[in-house]
Amino acid sequence: MARRKKVDVIGVIEESAQGVHDSIMRRRKPKMRMPVRSLANVIYKPRTGYFVLKGQNKERTLTVNTVKTFAQTLKMMALSKELVAGEDMATKREAYYISKNWGEAAFKEQPESDTVMEDIEAMFGLIREQLRFVPEEKGGEVAGRLVVVDRDSRGKKLEIDCTKFGSGSYSIPIECEHLEFHSRAKFILAIETAGMFQRLHKYNYWDKTNCILVSLGGVPTRACRRFVRRLSDQLKLPVYAFVDGDPYGYFNIYRTFKVGSGNAAHLNEYFCVPQARFLGVTPQDVLDYKLPTHPLKAVDIKRAKDALKNDPFVKHHKEWQKAIHQLLKSGVRVEQQAFAKHGLDYVVKTYLPEKLRKKDKFLP
Repeated sequence: MARRKKVDVIGVIEESAQGVHDSIMRRRKPKMRMPVRSLANVIYKPRTGYFVLKGQNKERTLTVNTVKTFAQTLKMMALSKELVAGEDMATKREAYYISKNWGEAAFKEQPESDTVMEDIEAMFGLIREQLRFVPEEKGGEVAGRLVVVDRDSRGKKLEIDCTKFGSGSYSIPIECEHLEFHSRAKFILAIETAGMFQRLHKYNYWDKTNCILVSLGGVPTRACRRFVRRLSDQLKLPVYAFVDGDPYGYFNIYRTFKVGSGNAAHLNEYFCVPQARFLGVTPQDVLDYKLPTHPLKAVDIKRAKDALKNDPFVKHHKEWQKAIHQLLKSGVRVEQQAFAKHGLDYVVKTYLPEKLRKKDKFLP
């Protein structure tokens, strides 16, 4: 299982800053080098199961035009060093507001600070959490046959039984590297929408099938992906994804969940679930289960065609190419909730049991 490397983060930051200082003292333009974060700079390696960087880099050189971004990068590095030294942390939103004290180097909008933060992460080959920056969003929801071993603020172990939340569920924490797991479940079912997760939870689907339900809540957060990865690796459990039948569900949600993204390729080793398989909803399910649909939007068609042309994962798997062509030919998309046409319990009593009897037919 991929484990995070223990790194002297302060040492890495100081070494980089020293390099900038030395260049200035030699009257040379200081530079910072970082990988290009895009789908064009990744390849899909079936052996490892996730996107990895090709090696194309970009340089940030101190010039009249780049002086603000260069200063912002150095200030963000200094903030990270301060947080690490003080064993503190800051949310991405807090980091943005802290920059308001940086004079002309202040960020105008949070997406600017997020980008600089991600550049630093890529430049050092570190995980954002190692730099002591954390996201605002929570990781996802969990219900079912799982005991999570966590620790309280004093370091005392706590055993959290995910079957004991009543109509509620366990929330995945932002940081989950320290968690331990106990379970005799047979599989993990990762679900795109909160509504479908609640439906399956209400019908005690996890109890009927001895599984663990995880709500992805749309595009899964890094914490959610890391949690499922560690859970599956530690307990040797298969992972099945159940998302909407549209290009967004297929590529923005499932593809990111399984193999990662181009934007964060330097971290995909940790934040993806290569063992995941696609249960549904597939274009063929629309026909087999006579589901109500909606027409594909222009953005759906573009996303599907882009995937066929540019996505290394799709280009590797003929099964996905066939499914996308079928989707484009049909001209329709479908939501998970469409099964309600046949009854609110149809997913539990019919669709999932039938699909799980044919695991060898799942899309990769």
